[in-house]
Amino acid sequence: MDGAVGQVAAYQFGWTRDGSPHRRHGGKNVRAALALTCARAVGGDPQRAVPAAVAVEMVHNLSLLYDDVLDGDALRRHRASAWEVFGPGAATRSADALLMLAFEVLAGPDGEAVAGEASAALLDTLIQLAVGESLDVLFEAAPRIELSECLEMVSGKTASLISCACRLGALHGGAGPAQVETLAAFGHDLGMAFQLVDDLLGIWGDEAVTGKPVFADLRARKLSVPVVAAMASNTAAGEELARRYALPADPGRVGEAELARLVEEAGGRRWTVDRAAEHADGARRRLRSLADGPGAVPGAVADLDALCELIVNRSY
Repeated sequence: MDGAVGQVAAYQFGWTRDGSPHRRHGGKNVRAALALTCARAVGGDPQRAVPAAVAVEMVHNLSLLYDDVLDGDALRRHRASAWEVFGPGAATRSADALLMLAFEVLAGPDGEAVAGEASAALLDTLIQLAVGESLDVLFEAAPRIELSECLEMVSGKTASLISCACRLGALHGGAGPAQVETLAAFGHDLGMAFQLVDDLLGIWGDEAVTGKPVFADLRARKLSVPVVAAMASNTAAGEELARRYALPADPGRVGEAELARLVEEAGGRRWTVDRAAEHADGARRRLRSLADGPGAVPGAVADLDALCELIVNRSY
């Protein structure tokens, strides 16, 4: 990627600082790791899954470029978000270029045998991402939403791509249909758990670790899962939370701390922790099913379980 779009992408991936060379400061690369490890888990060569790993990281980062512009988020990974540095137009053009390049990479020489199926899976995931993002934008104007609607958004915005990473890794690893579906379902459960943990960190995370201001989601009045669960609790704290959420944001953190207390008192934090654990347990059941089947590689399955543990218990 040459010119301005390449400059923005390099910054987004953490390879430059304001366009100049910089010690890499990118994301966690969870999706790429899942794609490569799923290929190993079904007995495949992880090198052949590199196109899958690259493609899902490209899609993940282009979704972040779009998200930050739409949400007006000024910070990403402990520094100014790409649109803050280069402008919203440059950020979205770079996202568009990454989208096209992701399909080109996926259809490369190492992915020719499964290029059609893999590209169809990635396209379906992009549709789910778009639906999830659309719901997120629509919810910004809503005083409150149903918990089922919030979870549908999570499924589209986050779980779909993590599921896709696992599906593409399995395909490039030469897995049969049953193994592909098992790993895709594993990825969906893992993705749900990932976002639920993310929503918890968006309220109670350590700013020095997450790279985002404390109470950031409350300040933005985001209808994240803990908030929606609290509002749906039929408790006095939940109703008070809904009333205060409808008011303009308090410029100080005292008001936000009170909102966090109400979310916790109404049971929103506990509900989200428990639901994340349920999805993590579901992901592990999928792994046990995979391990019991033919052709599974125990060491790689154990690595997937370790990734699951890392994701559920992360602090950023």
